[in-house]
Amino acid sequence: MPLAIAAVLSVALGAAPVHAADLPRRRSGLWEITTSQPGAPAAVSGQLCIDEKTDDLAQQLAQGAMSCSRQQVRPEGDGWVLDSVCRLGESTATTRARISGRFDSAYQVDIDSSYEPPIMGMRGGKATVKARWLGACRPGQRAGDMTLPGGVTINIFDAQQRAAKPGP
Repeated sequence: MPLAIAAVLSVALGAAPVHAADLPRRRSGLWEITTSQPGAPAAVSGQLCIDEKTDDLAQQLAQGAMSCSRQQVRPEGDGWVLDSVCRLGESTATTRARISGRFDSAYQVDIDSSYEPPIMGMRGGKATVKARWLGACRPGQRAGDMTLPGGVTINIFDAQQRAAKPGP
């Protein structure tokens, strides 16, 4: 489902498509990130080894992945609210995300999106992303290593470099 993929990527890669200065940086180390959707059979979990540079890159990747006419982040209560209007293919996604918790130990993002026109028959969706700091990255891991469901590991720096290179 599009929302699950977008939620996992945007939060795993930077909490949301906003400017890096707008949100606190996550603590360096290994983070477990779990995304769930109402009605989905199971939550999707992965792990991301981050450092300061990775958090900045993640925000840049999230910003570059979508064309947004509106992106606003503001503190609200003990958390943050992110509002955006972005193009996803032929559709416009209007999203509100509420972030609570702490960027040094655990946080939660509750996402509510609507799509016009609908994407794959969906007019909108909700997702919850929970992230928790597990400790230092494992030996042999480098910043940017993301372990996906099933144990496959990719590095977001490598993926970005491959995407930027002109193909043969």
